[in-house]
Amino acid sequence: MDVILHQLGQLLLRAVPTFLLVVVLHFYLKIMFFKPLGKVLQQRYESTEGARKLAEESLQRASQKTAEYEAALRTARAEVYQAQEQIHKQLQERETADMAEARKRAEALIQEARAALALDVAAAKATLAADSEALANQIAEAILRRSAA
Repeated sequence: MDVILHQLGQLLLRAVPTFLLVVVLHFYLKIMFFKPLGKVLQQRYESTEGARKLAEESLQRASQKTAEYEAALRTARAEVYQAQEQIHKQLQERETADMAEARKRAEALIQEARAALALDVAAAKATLAADSEALANQIAEAILRRSAA
């Protein structure tokens, strides 16, 4: 058993330099290879992730702007429709007022025409009455002259 322990000790003694070499190699690779590689990978991830985040933010801003523009467009359309409706109402009111004024003028003209016609009728009746009386007198004289003759 002593021999086995002795052989095991020698084996361990021969393994120590290999073990130290592996540990040194581990730290050397960690410092010289894996850290720079990790930094590069981290930078790559940050740049791609950053670009993706920027794209998402840009898309969100664009959708917000689109929503704002659509809301402004709806508001502008509503204002235009209200203005058109108000102008239409004003035109209808003006048209109604013009029609009422035209009716009043027509009524006044009709009344004037009726009054003038009534005056003409009265004048015609007076003329006819005077003429009929003169004709009646002439007829009576003509009849009396024929009878007297």
